[in-house]
Amino acid sequence: MAQKKGVYKAKVKQVGYWNYTDLYNMTFSWLKDHNYSVNEDAYTEKLSGGGKEILIKWVASKKVTDYFKYQIQLDWHILGMKDAEVELDGKKIKTNKGEVEIAFSSSIINDYENRWEDKPFWKFLRSVYEKYVIREAVEEYENDLEDDIRDMIKDTKAFLRIPAR
Repeated sequence: MAQKKGVYKAKVKQVGYWNYTDLYNMTFSWLKDHNYSVNEDAYTEKLSGGGKEILIKWVASKKVTDYFKYQIQLDWHILGMKDAEVELDGKKIKTNKGEVEIAFSSSIINDYENRWEDKPFWKFLRSVYEKYVIREAVEEYENDLEDDIRDMIKDTKAFLRIPAR
C-alpha cells in the first residue's frame, strides 16, 4: 500500500473584496503551470440571505519519479459571497465581497503504484530502501514539495493582497 506523509499545511483567509473567478483561475493555472494534474473532488454552492456559501475540494498530484508522487490538496470555504462593484482609477470594476478561506496541505506519496507490496519480503526491502538507500533523496523531495506549496501560498496571498508574514 502506498505510504502518504504530510509535508506542509497552511491556511489563507481574506475578508473583504476579491474576485472569485480570477482567484479560482489563478490557483488552477498555478497548479497546471507547475505540472500538477487537478481533480475537483467536490463543489457545492448554497444560497442564503447573507450571500453564497461555496465549498470546493481540489486534489492535485504530480509524478516525480516511478516511486514518488506529490499531492497538494486545497479545501476552499467561501462565506457570504456577493457581487460588488469597486472604483479603481475612476473606473467601476465588478468583483466579489465576502470571506474566502483556502486550506492548503501537501503530502508526498511513496510507492504510489504499490510495486513493493506484493510480498512481506518486498515490504521489508522497501523500508530498508527508504531508510538507508534513498533517505537523502526523500528529504530533497519533501523540501521541493514544501517549496512548491509555499510558493503557491505566497502567490495566492499576493493575489489577494494579504501582507506576507
